[in-house]
Parts: sequence; structure tokens; C-alpha cells
Amino acid sequence: MIRHIVLTKFRPDVTEETVAQIYSGLAKVAETLPGAKGFTGGRSQSPEQIERGYMHGFVIDFDDWDALATYQANEDHKACGAQLVANAVGGIDGILVLDLEV
Repeated sequence: MIRHIVLTKFRPDVTEETVAQIYSGLAKVAETLPGAKGFTGGRSQSPEQIERGYMHGFVIDFDDWDALATYQANEDHKACGAQLVANAVGGIDGILVLDLEV
């Protein structure tokens, strides 16, 4: 299984409603693709408070690397990703992506 982890440093003017809309779109993409499951996302509530500005994140699990590749090539995913970039501090510089084999 592949765990796709995305952390975002949103600009201060971006509302929680905007974040929720973007995450809702990503969740819908994950629901429609074979091999994708378990979208979870939101704002950090860590008591450690060492997010370093990356206050929002989401996780999607994929059956394998091919399922992740299908997600990455999906046009709806690309549209949601463009929204993430447009609303992140410094564009793509405000986004971290980790893909872990678990």
C-alpha cells in the first residue's frame, strides 16, 4: 500500500471554507478511482505545535504505485492540485508531498 501525504502552508487570507472545498474535491476524486481509499484531511490540532506553518494536510491510501499514478494523471486531481498551488504560500513551495510504501 502507498500512503500519499500532502502538507500545505496556506496563505493567511485563505479561509477554512476554501480549504474544505479543495479537500472535498480531492476526496471526491479519491472516491471515484479504483485503488484509492481513505481520504482524511484537515487542520492540524497537534499539541506539539511544530507545524512550521504547514497547518493543513491530507492523506490518501493507494493499493499500489499504479493506482497512485492513475490519481496523479486524473484531470480532476490536477484541477484540485492547481487550487492547492494557487492558495499556498509561495505556490508550490508551500506544499510538501511524501509517498510512503506501508
